[in-house]
Amino acid sequence: MKKNLRFTALAAATAAAALILSGCSGGSLEGDAKTTDAPASGDLTHVIVGVLPIAPASAMQLGIDEGIFEKHGLDVELQLGDGGAALLPAVSSGTMQFAVGNPLSVLTAASQGLDMRIIAGYSRNYENPSDPEDKAPSGIVVAADSGIKTWKDLEGKTVAINALNTQGDLGTKAMVEADGGDPSKVNFIEIAFPDQLAQLEQGNIDASWTPEPFLSKSRATEGVEFLGDPLRAIDNLYTMVTFTSGAYADANPEVVDAFRAALIETADAAMADKSKFRAAVVEHTGMDAAVVDGINLEYISGKLDPKVIEELSALALKFKFLQQEPDLSKVLMTK
Repeated sequence: MKKNLRFTALAAATAAAALILSGCSGGSLEGDAKTTDAPASGDLTHVIVGVLPIAPASAMQLGIDEGIFEKHGLDVELQLGDGGAALLPAVSSGTMQFAVGNPLSVLTAASQGLDMRIIAGYSRNYENPSDPEDKAPSGIVVAADSGIKTWKDLEGKTVAINALNTQGDLGTKAMVEADGGDPSKVNFIEIAFPDQLAQLEQGNIDASWTPEPFLSKSRATEGVEFLGDPLRAIDNLYTMVTFTSGAYADANPEVVDAFRAALIETADAAMADKSKFRAAVVEHTGMDAAVVDGINLEYISGKLDPKVIEELSALALKFKFLQQEPDLSKVLMTK
């Protein structure tokens, strides 16, 4: 029986920000990780995987429906989480064996002493850096008459993001600096994604960093222009990665290897037939098909490029999003 990811289009849209980068905040990150003692389904190993209630999670559901995880000996149960603050402690305590979330949150937790392991990728904004900006699943929009034409022009301006100290403001700072501007002069303010366009039109903010489907709506609004995607600050930057606890990884290396292999195969299957992937988003999220067909979806990729995470960690340390760099030789688990 399918374990569908049922949630409303509004909930999916609102949570898109949490996916693209919810910060690591709230709740304790401590807990004694343990191996799963859930009953196996036949010869399958039962694992609980935490995902956010957003469109890209449908790729995981697609892998379940297509029997990919089962082929690798896994009985996967998906559980929806509200964000990194919920998923990280759940993985740490062993309530969940794996989870999918933004890499900066995982790096932040690791830098604070939590033993987390990134075992695979999951999603990126682009398949490759040469993809045109009009395919961006997230980005910054400005008022056409604001005079903001370049990243440097954001100096002294107010930029709305969903949460501070995430990849959105980190990437924006990096882009402003690369354009010759002073990132310390950019003002960031927290505003929920659904409310940002109205605030921009009323002149209460100068720019808005927003994901799909809000981005397409903003770009289609008269008097609003697309500035660019701050996540391009790092080529092939992951919006989400797959992680587990160090304790679970050490105790269950074969399960981790099987899950990684199944995830990579699932991602490849989703991207091999993108119409099938969009259909899965419609089926499993409840989002309207016309909305799903009209938005830019993230690129699903299970393969992990350590250099991208290393660059993200260095950038976060440079702009003091991290107080100290985590031990990446432990955090990154690659084959």
